[in-house]
Amino acid sequence: MTDPETIATYQSVADEYRELHADRTGVEGIAERFLTAVEGVAEGSARIADVGCGPGWESATFAERGHEVVGIDLTPNFLRAAREVAPAANFARMDMRRLGFESDSFDGLWACASFLHVPREDALGTLKTFRRVLRPGGVCLLSVKHGDGEMSGDVYDEDGRRFTLYRPDELRSMADSAGFTVESASVDATDSWVQLLARA
Repeated sequence: MTDPETIATYQSVADEYRELHADRTGVEGIAERFLTAVEGVAEGSARIADVGCGPGWESATFAERGHEVVGIDLTPNFLRAAREVAPAANFARMDMRRLGFESDSFDGLWACASFLHVPREDALGTLKTFRRVLRPGGVCLLSVKHGDGEMSGDVYDEDGRRFTLYRPDELRSMADSAGFTVESASVDATDSWVQLLARA
């Protein structure tokens, strides 16, 4: 998430968001797919960036598998929750468009329901930043809302969130342009999300 209205919404509804999305069943499959890919290239413990970590659910999952996890987010209340949920991980307040990490420093980068908050005009540059921080062969997993154009949030009172929507071919092309080798880009069974798996 990058715009002030989106951050402000998540900050104000952090507890409600945690209750609404605490069931991670729908994410388990892609998280396992991501971990399998990462563990296939890393020697021993992998270093994983959880970009837009929210309350830290997947950071905890990755850390429980023995990996070194760094979660970033721009919502202070999410980061506070994440430190409780995933005490073995490290967290920082950071804009995903300008990752303050050294090049080639991660084996995996997970951006589930977070990259979609980046404005379209910043999307390619953000993907190039993702590519920069991944080691050769490192794995990137993106999960974004399926569709065209943009949409506004409508779940919460005074929901100021903004979402950028993608078609699989558009996301694939953008990842190619950012220097990734795309392994798959497809719509999930609900026709609501596009999931892309790519390698640096």
